[in-house]
Amino acid sequence: MEASIWVDKQIKLKDLNNMAEGTLAHSLGIEFTEVLPRSIKGRMPVDERTIQPIGILHGGASLALAETLSSTAAYLTIDRKLYYCVGMEINANHIKQVMSGWVIGVAEPIHLGRSTQIWGIKIYDEANRLICISRITLAILSLSKAVNRI
Repeated sequence: MEASIWVDKQIKLKDLNNMAEGTLAHSLGIEFTEVLPRSIKGRMPVDERTIQPIGILHGGASLALAETLSSTAAYLTIDRKLYYCVGMEINANHIKQVMSGWVIGVAEPIHLGRSTQIWGIKIYDEANRLICISRITLAILSLSKAVNRI
């Protein structure tokens, strides 16, 4: 069995989904669906909230799903009493169009450092076809320094 990377070994999907209420993730219909020992999964509807005017999934919506999954995952790997994480850079390659249904994202760590993390995110359609691949770099920052800046 694979060792878990999560600080809290008893992560509840309900808590993750409740944490998203009132955020962009909630507005786009993003839901967390599974937490595995080294990855996190979620889904997003392809509907009027997430499509371009021509009727296909908006690339920005795919990036919102990718960043939501990876930043939440990073948050779950750190001591939240001492640190927080923020995105530094994100990129994506959009491979296939999607016009309806759901897309499913899977975020997995590439690098889990003390000051930065890098996550890879793959997004699939309901037929398990790869539609987008993304990578994000996150900074791990001290809460004490954030308080001093305010």
